[in-house]
Amino acid sequence: MRTGPLARCALAPKARSAAVWGEVWAVGTLGIGMTSPAQVDSWKLQAAERALAAVEDGMLVGLGSGTTAARFVDLLGERVRQGLSVTCVPTSESTRAQAERLGVALTTLDDVPFLDLTVDGADELDSHLRLIKGGGGALLREKIVAVASQRMLVIADATKHVGTLGNFPLPVEVVRFGLAATRNLLGAVAADAGCSGEIRLRRGRDGEPFVTDGGNVLFDCVFGRIDNPEALDLALKSVPGVVENGLFLGIADAAIIAGADGVSMIERGGDVCEP
Repeated sequence: MRTGPLARCALAPKARSAAVWGEVWAVGTLGIGMTSPAQVDSWKLQAAERALAAVEDGMLVGLGSGTTAARFVDLLGERVRQGLSVTCVPTSESTRAQAERLGVALTTLDDVPFLDLTVDGADELDSHLRLIKGGGGALLREKIVAVASQRMLVIADATKHVGTLGNFPLPVEVVRFGLAATRNLLGAVAADAGCSGEIRLRRGRDGEPFVTDGGNVLFDCVFGRIDNPEALDLALKSVPGVVENGLFLGIADAAIIAGADGVSMIERGGDVCEP
């Protein structure tokens, strides 16, 4: 459990009715089987629909980024049109623009430092609720918003649920100064943490380096598997020039995963705030 000023259990919790959380936690079994893009899109929508049941009137909500989170924002916008009152903090400029189009009230963490709930997707997640995020380039803001929230609820299709993290390249956000030196040191500390593979600078469609909303660039680390995410996280954070990495460890409280056989829930228990 987090301790100190970032301990989300120490934040003043907003009351949630047992009926609301019971609706969220009602689950089925999970299966992947043969998938098609249309099936995956349907699963993303199912996960987003289930997550919507966790949102109550008056909540402060963090809005994630990416394709699955975008479905949640669409659904939330419809609920707002029907009279739901929420105030939200977006994790990217694209999510901000989407929410504004839908008439969702927005604020910032400067005005509202603590949130009730963040709903966001993941590029990979394991059964310990360890995540890889940042495929869309918004990992820094996503992590800031998630940690400022009492709960982080992950929504994903079943293809994102893995036994071991690392098949999806791990994004690492870095400052632009000294990129070659930073890349070399990233490779060295990753090797010490048991990971090796290509570390490539992400580029946009125009061939130029992809620039994040924070004005930084990204390295994508193709490690294949990450057997010890905690050790790798610590190693990457020791490198000067690294702003943040896409490992979300001890941050997510629950995940809603939709697959061929229905919707499944993974919940972090024990020392985590209960709904």
